[in-house]
Amino acid sequence: MLREQDKHFLWSLLAAIGVILVWKGIWEGLREVPYLGDPWVLLFIGFAMLTFSGIIFHEFDPLGSIDKSIIKVFNQIRVHPHKGDFEIKYFDKAKKKEIIIHAERIKHLEKGYLIVEHKRGKQEVFIPTNRLTEVLYKGKKYWQL
Repeated sequence: MLREQDKHFLWSLLAAIGVILVWKGIWEGLREVPYLGDPWVLLFIGFAMLTFSGIIFHEFDPLGSIDKSIIKVFNQIRVHPHKGDFEIKYFDKAKKKEIIIHAERIKHLEKGYLIVEHKRGKQEVFIPTNRLTEVLYKGKKYWQL
């Protein structure tokens, strides 16, 4: 099973290769123009265009779609008929260890934080989504960051 980071990296790599091949095909038609026949010039122009357009930073952000996948997984858990069988692991920096919480305690996901009901009362605990490491279903790995 691939981690979410690995899936995102592979899709980004595939998209990058696709963009490069498309541009190479476009520029092949312009070989008659001086200096554009050189592959290194084409490579520089292509990367410059991607950089200045912002695509290379928006689409190929290694952590960009991880937030989206976290939202997707927690929406699946929220509507799952056996929500009580899910557990979430996260790394607590203060205790310096992984903590497991039951999915029943999750209130909602908001702006990069998982909001969980505290064990002892009506208080809420805010857990940053970047500290989530794993989701377990009946003790087995369901999702991993």
